[in-house]
Amino acid sequence: MTLATLALFIPACFALNIAPGPNNVLAFSSGARRGFFVGLAGGMGRMLPFAAMIGIVGVGLGAVLATSETAFNMVKFAGAAYLIYVGWRMWRSAPMAETGAPLDEPIATLVRRDFLIAIGNPKAIAIFTAFFPQFTDLAQPLAPQYAALGGLFLGLECLAVALYAGFGAGFQSLLTPARLHRLNRGVGGFLIFSGFALALNERP
Repeated sequence: MTLATLALFIPACFALNIAPGPNNVLAFSSGARRGFFVGLAGGMGRMLPFAAMIGIVGVGLGAVLATSETAFNMVKFAGAAYLIYVGWRMWRSAPMAETGAPLDEPIATLVRRDFLIAIGNPKAIAIFTAFFPQFTDLAQPLAPQYAALGGLFLGLECLAVALYAGFGAGFQSLLTPARLHRLNRGVGGFLIFSGFALALNERP
């Protein structure tokens, strides 16, 4: 992989990493409610699904899934339902003044939530299927190239999680119980909207 290829891949890839999707919005919310390190740890839940998806695309199965309407729709609707469920739970959460504490799920719960949202979004495989081949040299072995591109993607994804968690943590001192409740509702509403958008969206 040449330096010219890297110079094109890194900024284009980071633009995908930093986009405000459901996983990143949750990292911001967790950082705002629980602090930077909890937001960062919770956001690591997406890494295993993304690594698996990159591996699937790397061995050629991504193209098969991308062309299977049934498999794509099964994953899409399951992911949409989970997004709506999580959003509804956050929307319905009681204000801090009533519970005596902010939402304090164990970190393992936050990691699992991030994992399930990531694995329930089939568009990630579609992105890897369409995006990574643009930066590969077909005259060279593909496995090492996908490993390098995948490693860069995951590293940039960690950076995106850190930025969202840190940005959320910067607001932590400003969050009164009423503002925290509005934040939960705002994030919940965003997730519900994302779930319906995912369910209604056509396959790319």
